Amino acid sequence: MILRKILLVTGVIALAGCQMNAQQTIASTGPDQGGPAPAALATAPSPAATPMPPKKVKGKKEVYTGPTEIVELPATPMLDEEGKQRLDPDGKPMWNAPLKQQRDKKGHPLFDENGKPVFQTATELGYDQRGKKLHVKKEKPPKMIPVSIARGTLTVDGMTGKAALNYDIADLKYMYLYAPGIGVAVVSNLPFPGATEEKNAFIDSTLTVTVGEHTLQLASEKRLLGKKPEPAYVLIDRQFALPSRFPVMGYGTVRKAPYVWPGAKPNEHVAGLEDVPPPPADLLPVQLMSPCATGYMRKPAPPVLPGQVAPAQPCVPIKAATTQTSQAAVATPSAGNQTSKD
Repeated sequence: MILRKILLVTGVIALAGCQMNAQQTIASTGPDQGGPAPAALATAPSPAATPMPPKKVKGKKEVYTGPTEIVELPATPMLDEEGKQRLDPDGKPMWNAPLKQQRDKKGHPLFDENGKPVFQTATELGYDQRGKKLHVKKEKPPKMIPVSIARGTLTVDGMTGKAALNYDIADLKYMYLYAPGIGVAVVSNLPFPGATEEKNAFIDSTLTVTVGEHTLQLASEKRLLGKKPEPAYVLIDRQFALPSRFPVMGYGTVRKAPYVWPGAKPNEHVAGLEDVPPPPADLLPVQLMSPCATGYMRKPAPPVLPGQVAPAQPCVPIKAATTQTSQAAVATPSAGNQTSKD
């Protein structure tokens, strides 16, 4: 038994000595002797030690820190062809809807590359707060009634009161036929409050209206409405007066005084009429004013006495004109309330 233990210890010592000699031999062996270089042994990768690619980690959701309020431009006046603010049938100013800033697909306010707000247009509304696309509602446009008056004349009881009338009315609402001592006849082809029907008033190229014992007639070189006779609806305003000894004709969208109508357009030259002398100045209508440039309008004329003609106003920037109009609108109700109290 003792002998076996001695042999086992002797074998272990001998094996350890052999391993030490082998390591010394490898260390002393250089490249010239065909052995691998120490650096090569140190840098040789092990298949088991190849690093694995890192797993993709989902990042946190980006938090929006930009503006949240939508920019809205103030309402602008609705202008006519002369740059004046349009009025509704009751004589109140008409305004365009205010422009709002668009939203992006995430519901945030939309800006361009320069950092300026992108506003909604007639064809592009953007998205809502939840990122849902906003679509333009398709509405059926209202039926328009165009009327063209070419080289027209206005007669009162058969006597010519106004000549060389030339109007291109895109959509007929009301015509105004004024005569001194009679008042103004507000005429429409559709019924409206306070109007009386006159059958067969529109016949081909003429419009004939009866006011008491007087007859007012508008004649044109072109057909006014349809081929068949049509009725007219007439409201007589005998309180309205103009500082003119001659009749006056106009058109507009208001059925109450003060009546605001644009001027007439110049007549086109017709072959064979160059040698005809022009009508007297008193028989010619007021000419249409030139339209204002984009971003400009004509301010409302200062109030005048009944029958007086307000002076023509120059074109001014819309912002300045609307500021003065809003200030006047604020002052008017307070004055009215003070009057009612008195």
